[in-house]
Amino acid sequence: MVRSYYEAGAHVVLVDVGHSYKGLCDLVDGYYFAYSEQDPIRFNPFYIGEGDSLDIEKKESIKTLLLALWKKDDESFSRSEYVALSNALQGYFEKLASPSPTLPEGKGGNPIFPCFDTFYEYVQTDFMEALKRENVREKYFDIDNFLFVLRPFYSGGEFDYLLNATKNLDLLQQRFIVFELDNIKDHAIFPVVTLIIMEVFISKMRKLKGIRKMILIEEAWKALMRDGFAAYIKYLFKTVRKHFGEAIVVTQEIEDIISSPVVKQAIINNSDCKILLDQSKYQNKFDDIQALLGLTEKEKALVLSVNKANDPTKKYKEVFISLGGTLSKVYRTEVSLEEYLAYTTEEREKVKVQQYAAEYGSIEKGIEALALEVTQ
Repeated sequence: MVRSYYEAGAHVVLVDVGHSYKGLCDLVDGYYFAYSEQDPIRFNPFYIGEGDSLDIEKKESIKTLLLALWKKDDESFSRSEYVALSNALQGYFEKLASPSPTLPEGKGGNPIFPCFDTFYEYVQTDFMEALKRENVREKYFDIDNFLFVLRPFYSGGEFDYLLNATKNLDLLQQRFIVFELDNIKDHAIFPVVTLIIMEVFISKMRKLKGIRKMILIEEAWKALMRDGFAAYIKYLFKTVRKHFGEAIVVTQEIEDIISSPVVKQAIINNSDCKILLDQSKYQNKFDDIQALLGLTEKEKALVLSVNKANDPTKKYKEVFISLGGTLSKVYRTEVSLEEYLAYTTEEREKVKVQQYAAEYGSIEKGIEALALEVTQ
């Protein structure tokens, strides 16, 4: 379904746990954000890409991010601190926009690369001087405390990689983005990553007029039900359709939906399309699922018929789809061997696909060779 949306021209943002979409992301040459000790996750919220602009929304998202880095969850910020950060960002982006007098004559441009490091250096120098000139007291904006608390995100700090990316920068125009949260859901940087995910999709939602966009939150939504993300999902499901967008949540365990008030109330009530796979293991307690999803008796019978009388001569799975409660059917889903190899989540098969991709130079050629080998 995701591949079909992408091929129809949609922008796709995926939030996953478990690397299920790595193959598809590689196939469409998307951005894949994942964390490992050798290659940690990197972003650059200060970069303004093609078609993007430094509007109020962009400034607000950066301010929210900086305040989240500076203040604890239970620590409030004052109006003067908020204004000081606004002034710092305004001055920083004005400096980025101005031509540099230090470059050789005729070269033009600006040697300052937009990222957290150069913003931090701007606050350390130009902005600190401006505060001294204006005689801004420490009680209004404690710049030393701000710089000290954010030092770990600056060059040489523990998290200096996080906000200083130099590649995969243009998130607004990139049509396929995967945020893989498997290794960071309990990491100190997790709240920052959730803020960036929120900003990325809201930016697409508001700025890409007339272009369909979708956010699909896989099993990751369980980890995301904190740090303000629950309220964001609630907002998303109520407003996304107004911006030619779709929000999709995936779960394997019905209990997870029932136990989450946000999902139960906000998501189910605002989801006209419900897709169910084989529910055989819930057959004896399907009444709870039926009540939760508001399924009719006819729809219940359809769901419980999935994969019960499949054609043994063909390899496929069935799926139940309900559209607004007015149209409900069971469909046969059959993919080519090449598609199967791109989508598979079986570890053994995934490893083999990656090996062939490395051996043949690309995931397309790797899948092609592996499919040929399997069919011979």
